[in-house]
Amino acid sequence: MINKIKNNVWQLHFKEFGSCVYLIKLKEFLLIDTSSKECKKELLSDLEKLKVKPKEIKIIILTHNHYDHIENNNLFPQAQIYSKENIKKIKIPELEFINTPGHSKEDICMLYENILFSGDVIFNKGYIGRTDFPESNPKEMQRSLEKLKKINFKILCPGHLF
Repeated sequence: MINKIKNNVWQLHFKEFGSCVYLIKLKEFLLIDTSSKECKKELLSDLEKLKVKPKEIKIIILTHNHYDHIENNNLFPQAQIYSKENIKKIKIPELEFINTPGHSKEDICMLYENILFSGDVIFNKGYIGRTDFPESNPKEMQRSLEKLKKINFKILCPGHLF
């Protein structure tokens, strides 16, 4: 399903389990996360409905490296993939990246205008990401949540819509 967030921002979410995927049109198309392999057909269909070819995706930003956020990276051969390890190499002034470990060690959130892309750190209705995985850290999650409380955003775009 496609939800238009703004004129140049779309949320793609799927019937099968996987993360939401966000499409942003700046100078080039970028994706935030690519969801799970179970969502592959629906992801490609949604992009087709938006008249975006996989080869037009030039940047993929991963909120973290859990399987349900990364399994379709290979569908976008022209895309440079960024995550916490290399995120500082992105030179797009409209994007602000926030280090938010807790759910996993490599969690990042992204602020674009008044939209916070929160991955699995914050969900709708005040829910937060799981911290019971081996790589999770509840104390770091609390610090990350405190950091995000200070961010001025109007629209929350989480990694899942449950």
